[in-house]
Amino acid sequence: MDATDKAKETTLDELQQLVDEWIHTYGVRYFDPLTNMAILTEETGEVARVMARLYGEQSAKASDHLDLADELADLLWVLTCIANQCGVNLQESLEKNLQKKTKRDATRHLNNSKLTARPLDTTE
Repeated sequence: MDATDKAKETTLDELQQLVDEWIHTYGVRYFDPLTNMAILTEETGEVARVMARLYGEQSAKASDHLDLADELADLLWVLTCIANQCGVNLQESLEKNLQKKTKRDATRHLNNSKLTARPLDTTE
């Protein structure tokens, strides 16, 4: 089973292990954390470019590669690299963060007219 097959149904813990295995098999070693932070910023910009072309008012160029899923996967990859090299367990961190948000924001957005006045769901 190769890395592509392993990635099909994976938890965050498994994702971190998969990325680590890939790095040590094909990538030799992790880039240093500051380099990965710069790459994360670059990938975030690429997501922003795709979003601006697909959902904003800016027209796409003929040379634009507008694959939001691929750009988000690049972002997730680099984020996972940073988590691995900094000793952050993404599964545990996500669970704690979700608990924090749920407690803090349980009723915060219910009466927000900015959210109820105009739906922004672009999945239709």
